[in-house]
Amino acid sequence: MVILGIDPGSTRVGYGLIKKEGREVVFLSSGILTITAEEKHERLLQLEKSFRLLLKKTRPDLAVMEKLFFVKNVKTGMGVAESRGILTLLIIQHRIPLLELTPLEIKQSLTGYGKSDKAMMMRAVQKRLGISKIQGGDDAADGIAAALAGLTYPLRLKLTSL
Repeated sequence: MVILGIDPGSTRVGYGLIKKEGREVVFLSSGILTITAEEKHERLLQLEKSFRLLLKKTRPDLAVMEKLFFVKNVKTGMGVAESRGILTLLIIQHRIPLLELTPLEIKQSLTGYGKSDKAMMMRAVQKRLGISKIQGGDDAADGIAAALAGLTYPLRLKLTSL
């Protein structure tokens, strides 16, 4: 089973791709979709094109996306929510089951502690997959963490699927 983890953002979308082969979990790739357009509508179109290509290239069996849990800045939260809408629509259009988890649920599944900091999460991801460097930094690491969390949640949570 190929799992795509997604850390949504308004100008940067981190992603991680893993494959479960029996009991073994294999790291496939990670990265960032960087959205450079200045105008909001153009950013959404650029995100749609980039993410559609990623889905076509990776063909995941499951997508796991971080929920928008708490927002300090309403303007930023609105941008992320719009991006999540585009990502969600594309996932559903491609008939990929979607699991949405809060940051707390993702951290809990990986470290056993729902309030883990970025450094702790990065180390947990690297240790779990046996990799020394994560291409794409924190955002990509968050995408990989979401994918790894997808290994433990599908049987316990309702998946959004067509």
